[in-house]
Amino acid sequence: MAGMRNLITDVPGLKVGNASDQELKSGATVLVPDEAAVTSVAIHGGAPGTREIALLEPEQTVEKIDAIVLAGGSAFGLDAGAGVQGRLAELGYGFEIGPVRVPIVPTAILFDLLNGGDKSWGQAAPYRDLGRSALDDISYDFVLGSVGAGTGATTANLKGGLGSASQKLDNGVTIGAIVAVNALGRATIGDSPHFWAAPFEVGHEFGGKGMAHPLPNDSTAVRTKLDALKAGANTTIAAVATDAILTKGEAKRLAVMAHDGLARALWPAHTPLDGDLVFAMSTGQQRLENGLEDMVQLGAAAASCLARAIARGIYNATPASDDPVPTWQQRFGG
Repeated sequence: MAGMRNLITDVPGLKVGNASDQELKSGATVLVPDEAAVTSVAIHGGAPGTREIALLEPEQTVEKIDAIVLAGGSAFGLDAGAGVQGRLAELGYGFEIGPVRVPIVPTAILFDLLNGGDKSWGQAAPYRDLGRSALDDISYDFVLGSVGAGTGATTANLKGGLGSASQKLDNGVTIGAIVAVNALGRATIGDSPHFWAAPFEVGHEFGGKGMAHPLPNDSTAVRTKLDALKAGANTTIAAVATDAILTKGEAKRLAVMAHDGLARALWPAHTPLDGDLVFAMSTGQQRLENGLEDMVQLGAAAASCLARAIARGIYNATPASDDPVPTWQQRFGG
């Protein structure tokens, strides 16, 4: 069952903020827990762009983080994390080291430099300011599609976007996902309007078209951005979050399992030219009573939510001038 908002903010203790620059065709998204939260990460793509990632491994010292940032801009977009970090420091957040507080803000970026936006920013890229603006925008409610880190995202055949979804499990635990979809491959089956994520759809959250039947003859053909000679212009970056109490090692396993949702929603996925990355965060409010059995259910739900979020991000994308590909609504809507 989807949560009340069907957003990652259905997980108690979380807010999301977005900042978009329509001329730039790029932006930033920030996920902020009310209190520092246990977080880990799994990277299964061959071309990630990241900041403050090594410390998320279970053996590293820092247990909790203050925010997660997803941003466009390729390596330039890593400045969005610095903007969020600086603003959080002003607000008194951070890892305590004597009298000093250092906000811990892991960041992942996607490549959207060839999407038709104006990238002539001169000496200073705008992402630090976009990060600060996204943090000042945090709320329980936010729109999907061409916003935040998904503002100028694309896939091989359609415009990408920012997606989110949630689920409440029978044991009362909530899981949610947020994703900026900028994949090398496709989220739809062949040239049809049907999403690979269709088996997981709740209601008509991304059109209600179900699976293609019969499957098109070209359904498993590998069609990517390479067909348009745009190698490297890819990455799907995501976060899943839950109110279940998890160790850092369990958060790592949750991130690994959540990647199954990415593979169920995109074809192909985890390529050498994608930076496919999933954060996993615990706000630590509900104990898992059945140990490993509950972890299996939680990981499966995380994968399902991520698959749905990917389709929702593409389904809700809106057109802009000079887009290199159409939106789903332009091609299949109505």
